[in-house]
Amino acid sequence: MVEGFLRLFSSRPVTQIVRDLVDIFIVAYVVYRALLVLRGTRAMQMGLGLGIVFLIYLGAKIFGLTTLLNLLSWLLSSIILIVVVVFQNDIRRALIRVGGSNWFTSGREQQSRVIDEVVAAATELARHRMGAIIAFEQDANVLEFVKSDGIHIDSVVTRELLVSLFVPESVNKLHDGAVLIRDLKIARAGVFFPMPETKILDASLGSRHRAALGITEETDAVVVVVSEERGTISFCFSGNIVSNLDGQSLRHALLGLFGRSSRRRRFAKKVAQSGRTSLPAPPARSPAVSPAPGAAAP
Repeated sequence: MVEGFLRLFSSRPVTQIVRDLVDIFIVAYVVYRALLVLRGTRAMQMGLGLGIVFLIYLGAKIFGLTTLLNLLSWLLSSIILIVVVVFQNDIRRALIRVGGSNWFTSGREQQSRVIDEVVAAATELARHRMGAIIAFEQDANVLEFVKSDGIHIDSVVTRELLVSLFVPESVNKLHDGAVLIRDLKIARAGVFFPMPETKILDASLGSRHRAALGITEETDAVVVVVSEERGTISFCFSGNIVSNLDGQSLRHALLGLFGRSSRRRRFAKKVAQSGRTSLPAPPARSPAVSPAPGAAAP
């Protein structure tokens, strides 16, 4: 087999071999990037379903199942249209990101600045015992899974604005919902996430923590939660919760999760192995500030 493979290469010009290798590399890279975009979304599950359909088609062709083969041939002949319809939101968001990229400014610097603002806001909110939930949208469209999409803001991320959105006043109708950060900007406020349906949760978890777990089970979002009752900071990702973080730990966690995919996987594995995936017992101290009337549970 190896000799036949070597003969195949030796019988072709070097330029042709190089061109074929470049062609294979480009296709592999495009497929890899597409999988990264779809990972953690329902589109990924649909893509796997289409892959299963294709395997069934190959089986029908091998075993001569004429009726099934004709049906699947008709289905696969429209595969491009099906992909565009099914993945239209993901395709649109990917094109917007490519077209809206600032090629002259470091995206990593912008990301670091936004994380610093969120960490500062979360620290201040925790100090004053004001509950908050701040979600970082990544590849999956979070708004496809929400109970209420709140109001449109489209603002630069600042500590002052984040804190003001969660002030528990009766005139502030947004403080019970979540702030959604999309493409390093505050996109929406007053967003309400679904509660998790597939996991048995600790009874001590409040509504904000449950909502954060719910949206991270459905999407690849990363959510920062400030407990109104305990004055603690947590963050959720992939249906897991890590609690009792200070500002420095939160910043390190967010930078780890927003790094390259390999770094993100290593960080997530490290967190899972640390055992910090449940909310600890509340600290033995009385709240300095009582919950505002009508405010949601943490």
